[in-house]
Amino acid sequence: MYNDNLEERYELAVDRVKDIIEVCDREISGEFVSYFRNVAKFIMKMDELKSLIDGNVIDKMSMEELEMLNRKLYSDVADENYETSFANPAYAVSVMGELYGRILSFLYVELRGLIVYAYEKRMADMTAAVELFVEIYCLFTADVRPKYKEIYDTVYWYVSDYSDVTIEERVAEQLDVTKSFAVDIIMNSDLSDLRYLYRFGEYITDNEIETAKYLNSLSQEEIDAMASTYTEGFRIGFVIGNKDLTRKSIVNIRYCIGFERVVKAAILQFEKMGLKPSIYRAAVNTINKRMNAKIGYYSTSPNKQMDYDHRFDNALYLDNDFVVRKLGALKAAYEKYKTEAAAFAGPAVIEVFGEKPFAPVNKKEALKLDERQQKLSVKYDSESGRLVNEYIKGEERSFTIIAYPIPEIADTIDEYRKIFAETVRINTLDYDKYKRIQQSIIDVLDKAQHVVVKGCNGNKTDMKVSLMPIGDPAKQTIFENCLADVNIPLGEVFTSPRLKGTEGTLNVSRVYLNGLLYKNLTLKFRDGMVEDYVCDNFDNSIDVDDEGNAINKNKSYIRENILFNHDTLPIGEFAIGTNTTAYVMANRYDIVGKLPILIVEKMGPHFAVGDTCYTWAEDVAVYNPDGKEIISRDNEITLLRKTEPEKAYFNCHTDITIPYDEIGEISAVMSDGSKVQIIADGRFVLEGTEELNRPFDEEADEA
Repeated sequence: MYNDNLEERYELAVDRVKDIIEVCDREISGEFVSYFRNVAKFIMKMDELKSLIDGNVIDKMSMEELEMLNRKLYSDVADENYETSFANPAYAVSVMGELYGRILSFLYVELRGLIVYAYEKRMADMTAAVELFVEIYCLFTADVRPKYKEIYDTVYWYVSDYSDVTIEERVAEQLDVTKSFAVDIIMNSDLSDLRYLYRFGEYITDNEIETAKYLNSLSQEEIDAMASTYTEGFRIGFVIGNKDLTRKSIVNIRYCIGFERVVKAAILQFEKMGLKPSIYRAAVNTINKRMNAKIGYYSTSPNKQMDYDHRFDNALYLDNDFVVRKLGALKAAYEKYKTEAAAFAGPAVIEVFGEKPFAPVNKKEALKLDERQQKLSVKYDSESGRLVNEYIKGEERSFTIIAYPIPEIADTIDEYRKIFAETVRINTLDYDKYKRIQQSIIDVLDKAQHVVVKGCNGNKTDMKVSLMPIGDPAKQTIFENCLADVNIPLGEVFTSPRLKGTEGTLNVSRVYLNGLLYKNLTLKFRDGMVEDYVCDNFDNSIDVDDEGNAINKNKSYIRENILFNHDTLPIGEFAIGTNTTAYVMANRYDIVGKLPILIVEKMGPHFAVGDTCYTWAEDVAVYNPDGKEIISRDNEITLLRKTEPEKAYFNCHTDITIPYDEIGEISAVMSDGSKVQIIADGRFVLEGTEELNRPFDEEADEA
């Protein structure tokens, strides 16, 4: 009966949308006609798509027909078309004014989720979205133009009323392995027939097609080896963390479309460990999105500027009541799936890199969180993090992450294949060699009171990093010897610094963090906390907000995308990267700006602002390969979890790496003031680390 009623509701809503195309120029004001007609036409395309999928017509289409269909689905927002798309808040405001343009641009982006709903046959979501459009259209058909509050209330209650359903669905996608849309495609498709790529409903480009082609050119042995590096890293994460993998039965695989051959091999390897996969799509609805980050599986974005423009769409509805309701829905969902949550082992992530660097445009028309909403956002992140940890305990779960290039990284497919092969080599460097070299660095650092890090060649870094004292040097250490396990590739030693006494200036001339470019990024610290920050991204750096207040765009950019709207953040990690092989490869192909932080953080010293690497698992004993316990798992902030848990975590961790050629000095400073240099002028000088300079020397010889 429910399904019959749902079908009837959907048909009624679609019939009304058909009418809107024909009559909107007679029913509403002129400046809104183009918007409603174009969005109505998009909805009718989605209805046609639904029919193609329901009738299995898509399964019979040729590669060319599927490509044409895919282009039509995303053409409105792809490339230069975005400039005159109602998904672009600047264009929407130019046509309909600021009051209506912002909210109607939000509505169109939300409705674009219909593509996914059609492919996954999510009839209830399709119906609710189309009904929302019709309801808002009807507000404009009155003789008097609707008040903004009427539109706002309609959107607010749509988001709020459906939050219970959408949040539960998101939790279910993570924990219910019977929700197998992606798994079924991966395991049941002929992956040599690249038509399978279009079954996901994502935007498919040469990145996805050429990646899949390249992986199809590899032997099964090579594919299995790539998958094994990844799955073994996950397994070893449980071993080194003293966690019991046998109590777990679910692993969440996150990856980018095109890598299905590797994922299929990984699924089979995980099954031998007793783990079944959950694979969910990066969120398409506003409730479950996390700014412009993609968490889940996804493909090349049709337009990164669109993602950036709509990263704060929750500014439309974020208030205290909504936060309370969302937290309640999250708790109810995890309570429903608490058995599965206890069996959840963690995420196993395959990242990609190589897309053209993206420098966003900050648009005044894009929605922004006001100061009150920023605090609410921080509150939700904090409380939701603690809630999730009640059901998926940090001390019992682990993760792994690895990265591979996509074809966009190179000018030719041949060069892409060379970079791919180099990446595989970097991901499988000699474990024992690096264990020995990195231990020699740790042996010195364990004796130090603090570390000094100074820049050169224009880099203004001048940092003092305070270290935790060791009570029993024979059994304890403060730096982790990071090898190829949870965080692939290998190549760093890291610690959670003492905040008291950690101070100075961190500067990087040019760096990409979470896909965004920062020019001359500078952070200043006092007692381990961010005290000030600036960058040079925007020449005309002063803007005015909706209330007429002057805003420094450079500072706002950092606050939103590095501090995640916190007033300050601690240094959660200090590390010395040792992967000079990766550094040389990146410079040889001129791809440093295209590498993910996963690799970049191994290519020099780095500082992370936010939580430590041991968040939610500080009380679990962790040991280095030499048997010593790593005791520096806490700092003064994380210790608050015992008295004021709401202040202990920030739910973010952003690594900022200084490249070797901008490092003048890294030295361990002893309690008597004596120094032991580890790096000088970009080269490793500590005894026992000389071999790390070999890639530099070999590259110089070839040049």
